[in-house]
Amino acid sequence: KILGKDLEKTLAGLPLLVAHREDEIPVLRDELVKELKQTLSCIKLEEKGVYVQASTLGSLEALLEFLRTSKVPYAGINIGPVHRKDVMKASAMLEHDPQYAVILAFDVKVERESQEMADSLGVRIFSAEIIYHLFDAFTKYREDYKKSKQEEFKHIAVFPAKLRVLPQFIFNSRDPIVMGVSVEAGILKQGTPLCVPSKGFVEIGVVTSIEMNHKAVDTAKKGQEICVKIEPIPGESPKMYGRHFEATDIIVSKITRASIDALKNWFRDEMQKSDWQLIMELKKTFEII
Repeated sequence: KILGKDLEKTLAGLPLLVAHREDEIPVLRDELVKELKQTLSCIKLEEKGVYVQASTLGSLEALLEFLRTSKVPYAGINIGPVHRKDVMKASAMLEHDPQYAVILAFDVKVERESQEMADSLGVRIFSAEIIYHLFDAFTKYREDYKKSKQEEFKHIAVFPAKLRVLPQFIFNSRDPIVMGVSVEAGILKQGTPLCVPSKGFVEIGVVTSIEMNHKAVDTAKKGQEICVKIEPIPGESPKMYGRHFEATDIIVSKITRASIDALKNWFRDEMQKSDWQLIMELKKTFEII
């Protein structure tokens, strides 16, 4: 520790240089600035990630290590109070990935005009003096953000599924189609649009309910035999089992480029490796680039 006047901007973690003559001061100052920039530039940043601000080099490194082990990417770093220029840098994420338009301010002051600027731009600043408090606040924010995005994209995200008709369980052949199917691969969810590639990609409707052992369920997975209700797509004429498709036809969920992107961005946790393999297979079937 050092004691003296005008030490407000002293940075813990940097070397201490002694000037023996007056003219050495600017040279040593430049050397320290260069040393700090070099130290910061050695820290590997991601293209997409949060902006991290800390009071000292040591606390910055501690926070970055904590973020690394928690798999939180960081795209920008700085030391000292949060200034307007830091908010501007963090706001770049609004274009790339808005969930990371965030400043994690660890044990530093947030200037009032910086906070006002962040509020107007839509940048979130989380400030705390304890790493865990900072991380908990950010984790909660990220979970809430993900839930809101899942809600927003749930009608766009179509999970991959491949179904085989169980011909002995055809309960209604048209409007709605009610029949037994076996899930050959993937995940079948309520709201999934279905089509039959072998019959000119005819869209037979949307799954409105799934029953397993006479109980309603939201999801069915590979290997399960279920009863599904398929209602016509609004505005289209109802399709009929026996006319538009047969028991020998494989039924698949109708995926699109937008639905794949929605799965990648917001529903990755619900997908297994085999589900992504089915996505690759269906991409070829639907000729999605």
